[in-house]
Amino acid sequence: MPRWMLDAGPQRVLVASNFVYTLGSGLYLTAGVLYFTEAVRLPAGQVGLGLGIAGLLALIVGVAVDHLADRRGARGIYAATLVVQALATAGFVLVDGFWPFVGAVCAAAAAKAAGTAARSPLIRHYGGERPQQLRAYLRAVTNVGISLGAVLAGWVVQVGTLSAYQLMVAGNAIAFVVSAVILLRLPSVAPLPAAGGPRWIAVRDRPYLLLTVLDGVMAIQFKVLTVAVPLWIVGATTAPHWLISATMLTGTVLVVAFQVRAGRTVDSPAAGARAYRRAGVAFLIACSLLPLSAGIPAWAAAALLLTAVVIHTVGELWHSAAGFEVSFALAPHHATGQYLGVFGLGAGLAEALGPGLLITLCITWGRPGWYVTGAMFALTGLAAPPAVRWAHRHRAPHPEPAPAREASTA
Repeated sequence: MPRWMLDAGPQRVLVASNFVYTLGSGLYLTAGVLYFTEAVRLPAGQVGLGLGIAGLLALIVGVAVDHLADRRGARGIYAATLVVQALATAGFVLVDGFWPFVGAVCAAAAAKAAGTAARSPLIRHYGGERPQQLRAYLRAVTNVGISLGAVLAGWVVQVGTLSAYQLMVAGNAIAFVVSAVILLRLPSVAPLPAAGGPRWIAVRDRPYLLLTVLDGVMAIQFKVLTVAVPLWIVGATTAPHWLISATMLTGTVLVVAFQVRAGRTVDSPAAGARAYRRAGVAFLIACSLLPLSAGIPAWAAAALLLTAVVIHTVGELWHSAAGFEVSFALAPHHATGQYLGVFGLGAGLAEALGPGLLITLCITWGRPGWYVTGAMFALTGLAAPPAVRWAHRHRAPHPEPAPAREASTA
């Protein structure tokens, strides 16, 4: 781990808060869909539809909070979103039908999108000259937390009782509250003054919006391992159910080991463009291997699934490094929250459309749908380099303000 990251107190606070948050998230990412389909007994199609509705709401909330974090201070906004997310997640235990499910996941998704937006100015402020590297480090730590959460979720899936699933939900909510408490030790960042010109400049930046859309399409890949693969293992293969946690752990260990290194090699928008292209090819290969795990012996299915997950995760490393680089490098300092929030709309697009799309293609349609999904990722990767060049050429020069003053920690 880069030594400079560990020397700065505020960076350690961000890392600690993020670690606890993702420890809870690892529970939900690994077994959340199965909680609603196996414990609550909702049809997979309804789960995909509800998650899509929640994702669309998150798109709207994210943009509003981006600007608020720039102008009102990011730390307090971020902490508040964590508390709201904890309350919404705790509400999962009360879900007994489709509409209560929609209400709970909408509240949780909106709070998550708002928190992601509010955290971006903190990363840029405390990230030094290369906030992209801090973002890569945070993602590596994120996957440590997710991997530990995935181990616990593996026990939940293996037990398979309603009580076990509800215990998982409670642990997730508690982790969010603890994360918010740790975050209060972070020195608050004074709001950034607004620059002249239009207020919502990010939504007028067409090249940046195109990159947002492309990154959003490729971000559907994050749902492959958390939505499509668990449902595929349970419904289409003879592989043991504990392999769901094994696939999650395989991916997270690789991210922990190599995300910071991958981020170091992607150090310019042009390098980010090339990384997008390589990621698309990796996703195409992985999506071509995954459907072959159906109809073969359990040991062979497990070996093939793990191989595909390794290849998919290599693509994930390149995709994440590319997104970190182009989103920060092409965003003006005075509108960091707004720009990175708009870029986060891509992830919101994946949250909204990804689960339903993957369930329709890969689970309902089956093997051909996996090939279509891989082709979608590959074509998106090919479209990214010209889009990055366009955004880089058309980036208007913005005066960078002096670093914001730190306020008290209380």
